[in-house]
Amino acid sequence: MTGRRIVFTLLLAILWVVPASAAPALTLPVVLKVAPGANISLISNLLGGTLVDSIPEANTYLLRLPSLPLVNSTLKLLGVEWLELDRGISLPVNPRLALLDVPWNAGSDWYKNQPAFQIIRAQSALQYSTGRGLLIADINTRVDLGHPALRGHMAAGYDFVANRSADVVALNDDQSTAGFLDDDQSTAGFLDDDQSTAGFLDGNGISLLAGTNLFNSGAADHGTFCAGIIAVMAPDASIMPLRAFDDNGNTDLFTLAKAIRYARRNGAQVLNMSFGTLTDAKVLREAIEYARAGNVLLIASAGNNDTSAAQYPAAYVGVLAVASTDELDRKSTFSNYGNYVFVDAPGTHIISAVPGGGYSIANGTSFSAPMVAAMGALIRSIRYNDTVATISNATVKIDTRNPKYSGQLGYGRIDVLKAVRTK
Repeated sequence: MTGRRIVFTLLLAILWVVPASAAPALTLPVVLKVAPGANISLISNLLGGTLVDSIPEANTYLLRLPSLPLVNSTLKLLGVEWLELDRGISLPVNPRLALLDVPWNAGSDWYKNQPAFQIIRAQSALQYSTGRGLLIADINTRVDLGHPALRGHMAAGYDFVANRSADVVALNDDQSTAGFLDDDQSTAGFLDDDQSTAGFLDGNGISLLAGTNLFNSGAADHGTFCAGIIAVMAPDASIMPLRAFDDNGNTDLFTLAKAIRYARRNGAQVLNMSFGTLTDAKVLREAIEYARAGNVLLIASAGNNDTSAAQYPAAYVGVLAVASTDELDRKSTFSNYGNYVFVDAPGTHIISAVPGGGYSIANGTSFSAPMVAAMGALIRSIRYNDTVATISNATVKIDTRNPKYSGQLGYGRIDVLKAVRTK
């Protein structure tokens, strides 16, 4: 068969895959991986698509196509290994937080002795390790770099939202609840089931801010809140903020994959992922495998749906999935559970920083995960090679307090002091 006939046959096969009636305006975002040396421009043109973005070292590309083609023998001949839709991921849009009235002289890290940190003995652990020399990447929304609680803790990061193409518009059909959780509709009842936190605030002269105790913040506070937890638990580690979610809490799988790969390439030893999706995507899985191959400690929130259904990236091999517990070591009512959960950490009525120099209380496995990330940094700064085993061994068994979830809450609730003073 002549070369011209081969090309003609390929064109016919491609055109058969892509319906002629597809309207160019209704394009789909498609992630496509090709073999080394494949001509992505040729592939894009033959599929009638537009090249939007790329991860060159992974031979992975984001295209907008008239439809989702099948990976048939023709596409394989051109070097296409796999393709999938680039789906959107959203943090909750209307979280409710309790804003705190903090005296001006309280100190920027006044919340370091909150009940959640006392339970896991976080401050006591600092006499053994402060995380010096460790770089913790956090994939999140934007961070208030000028917040007093974060000054001196932040390293250089990257804004994937501001620097991405306007053509990156994913199919937003995966509403995650990995972040804030609106589980309390009344101001008066916000702390009724957590007297330890209420007592802690009263004892420090801090109270719920009158008149604005509960407010809808959107997802914009999520990044600052998580960074505040890491900063106070591992004060001598540096935090690499990777903005992948916009201020409405939206992102897509391709952007997340780029952020994960960026963390490894730029020296992060620990990566916190306080987000999740129900979609097991190849682009996300391969990014996790890439980071894992670089010996990055991977932490992810288990999710807030009160289900054992797997959430990703938490359920991927090599990722430490973190569920949430309350002040009595009971599974938080909202927290996911299941055989993919690695450990648990407090996630009910957690106090941390919010943009504008303020502080608030919020719930979610999103805030359990950075505690384990900070714990991992403390361990790695003194014992690099056995971090995962050390975390699993430094836990408190909580099955007796959670008989309904026996065997589905991992190794137990973390104990940071035990982890860093173990010889």
